[in-house]
Amino acid sequence: MSRFLPLTIRFVNGGTMVVTTVAEARTALAGSWKNKEAPDYLEAVRLVDDAIAGICRPAIAFAAFKKAAAQQGLLKPARPSAALTMLDELWSRFKAPPG
Repeated sequence: MSRFLPLTIRFVNGGTMVVTTVAEARTALAGSWKNKEAPDYLEAVRLVDDAIAGICRPAIAFAAFKKAAAQQGLLKPARPSAALTMLDELWSRFKAPPG
């Protein structure tokens, strides 16, 4: 299965998990969520199961998982990569007035 940019999930019970694959998303969906009856959660479960079975594109399933996690406030904010931080620093030097 394809890999995606890492998502860090903070479960209701305080545990965390980094999710980078559809299989890991399935494991995360079995964790402690705020509302396992929410429509977006149920849709994510269905699509992740379908992706594992080969009848749904993994990218669609992973996007549904991310959406469900975000709506329940379980996504931990990601820090910018080291490369992005360096690029931001360089850009700030170019846009600063000379002097």
